[in-house]
Amino acid sequence: MTARLPDPETLLRLTFPSDPQVSPDGRQVAFVLSRIEEEDPQAPEADWPRPRYRSNIWLSAGGSARALTTGEGRDASPRWSPDGANLAFVRTGNKGAGQLYLLPLSGGEARRVTRFRGGVQDVQWSPDGRFISFLSTGDDEDKRDERGEARVITRPRYRFNGRDWLPERPARLWLYEVETEQLSEWYAPAVEISAVAWRPGSDGVVFVSSADDFRASQWQNEVYGLALSGEVTQLTRWNASITAAVPHPGGERLALIGRPEGQGNTQHTHLYLVDPDGTFTRLDAGHDHPVGNLVGGDCHVGALPERPVWLDAGTLLFSSTVRGSCGLFTATLDGEVRPHDHNPSAVICAFTARGGGVALIRESATQFPEVELNGERVTDLNARLPFPARAPQRVTFDTELGEGEGWVLRPEGEQAVPAVLSIHGGPHTDYGHTYTHEFQLLAARGYAVCYSNPRGSVGYGQAWVDAIHGRWGSVDMDDLLAFFDRCLDAVPGLDRSRTAVMGGSYGGYMTNWITAHTPRFQAAITDRSICNLISFGGTSDIGLRFWDDELGLNFHRRNDALRLWDLSPLQYVENVKTPTLIVHSVLDHRCPIEQAEQWYAALTLHGVETRFVRFPGEDHELSRSGRPDRRLTRLHEYLNWLDHWLAQAPGEGEHPHAALEPQQA
Repeated sequence: MTARLPDPETLLRLTFPSDPQVSPDGRQVAFVLSRIEEEDPQAPEADWPRPRYRSNIWLSAGGSARALTTGEGRDASPRWSPDGANLAFVRTGNKGAGQLYLLPLSGGEARRVTRFRGGVQDVQWSPDGRFISFLSTGDDEDKRDERGEARVITRPRYRFNGRDWLPERPARLWLYEVETEQLSEWYAPAVEISAVAWRPGSDGVVFVSSADDFRASQWQNEVYGLALSGEVTQLTRWNASITAAVPHPGGERLALIGRPEGQGNTQHTHLYLVDPDGTFTRLDAGHDHPVGNLVGGDCHVGALPERPVWLDAGTLLFSSTVRGSCGLFTATLDGEVRPHDHNPSAVICAFTARGGGVALIRESATQFPEVELNGERVTDLNARLPFPARAPQRVTFDTELGEGEGWVLRPEGEQAVPAVLSIHGGPHTDYGHTYTHEFQLLAARGYAVCYSNPRGSVGYGQAWVDAIHGRWGSVDMDDLLAFFDRCLDAVPGLDRSRTAVMGGSYGGYMTNWITAHTPRFQAAITDRSICNLISFGGTSDIGLRFWDDELGLNFHRRNDALRLWDLSPLQYVENVKTPTLIVHSVLDHRCPIEQAEQWYAALTLHGVETRFVRFPGEDHELSRSGRPDRRLTRLHEYLNWLDHWLAQAPGEGEHPHAALEPQQA
């Protein structure tokens, strides 16, 4: 009797760590563990499983962690009071939005602070412990869709991936005075606030926003100061992307992560020190890698903090993506960058630092994400893996800019196996040393997964990213196919007659582009893809700016539109012969559902074997953090499609499935 192969349901047995928050004295860590359970364990429906995420807050002082909160909802966002005596967190029940709670760590029940219709987010204590600030839309309520009312749209941005309709009024900044239990609306911005940080003297905060809605749609941000009195002061004249701002311990200056004016999406984000007069200096000059973790993975459910932290008045701790890894580095005021905790074969996907301590989450291709406190692992989630992790084999390829790299995750044994080329999204993200359940599952089911970082990926220097500016589908396609050919040559047992190409987002675009330019693959899976660059510009939540940055073009200019059409896979759809599975989510506003609908219609008209799987209620993040039952369905569809077209070599008999039926989670 043969052993049963792992199936997508192995996802249900995983527990996902997130949001590691080190205590003020640096000796403890509070973090979140998310598990998957039946929505109503008391009354499960056998014919319609409803697995859902549940999460609780855990605590460790080193060694084994213990559960700090319990319940069937979702507890998240643990935040230590400066004296370490209390923990603020957000609790979301089975119905309703997340609310702010306070938990005394000396014992006792958590006390509910807010009772809003809207949710609470970005909870932060003032350094002196007097106040807690957070963002919320309060009691605003939008029932227009429910009532069938018309929407009148006058703003450039009105929908956003993961949020659907943006609120008419942006979330306000609220202030809760802990001792008096007084809650008040502190500041109502005209444009949405994207990041907040308290000043070291507790006299107010700095926040990131934009001067108006149009500038926000163009990713033109500024840093503002907000005093306790409510007075607002603009602190920068940046006019470009800012993702975080961190006040200097001295109180007058601040560090920010961003790109200066004139630099677009293809430029790495870097660290800058801004003086009170607005002049700035780059702190990571000479470090040709982006700030933050950009290595993709599918075991990240929950918040993954990585805001830089001042270790002292002269040293800033930050994370950075280097090749296929992400580690912690320090930058000094004179621009010297040094590794602080960097393993070239691992990824630190989240960290906080305080009181001389560091809490983080680390993973690798064979190690599930684990929480660490000051170098000691406090979780053992890898022991719960439902099947052994396979180690990938590194494969290199040559380019005009030097050596490129990728990996092959091959099934066990010496038998010939099908090979799948997987293409990451972005395009300015990275494949690398993360634990990826999807890849491990495919390898366990007999497929060799080949994944790489072609030109355009981050982690290999600015020139590597710039190489595809204005020319998607050129050297990136060359690199992908050169890498795949190297895999077929270098890794024993990869069957050239049974190959597939797949990818999501930009990876979906490249899947469409490749199948429209070569018939070499026997199957394709295009997920949350792009096929028409012109219609994308007017329908995506980032479309007003994205093609300007990526290609130097935009859909509303006639000559540019002609060039965008030249770069659209849809123009070449008549060449596609590859059987294609299309996967897309209805609420995906990053790569809108109309892209999948156009590709499906065109393939159908040209007689290509096609299957279109649409997910309701999901957005661009389905594969990474979507509802568990829908994630299972997606994985079943992937496996079923690959089994149908690749499970047997040509001439060995009929395909294993006479027909492809809808898959159930």
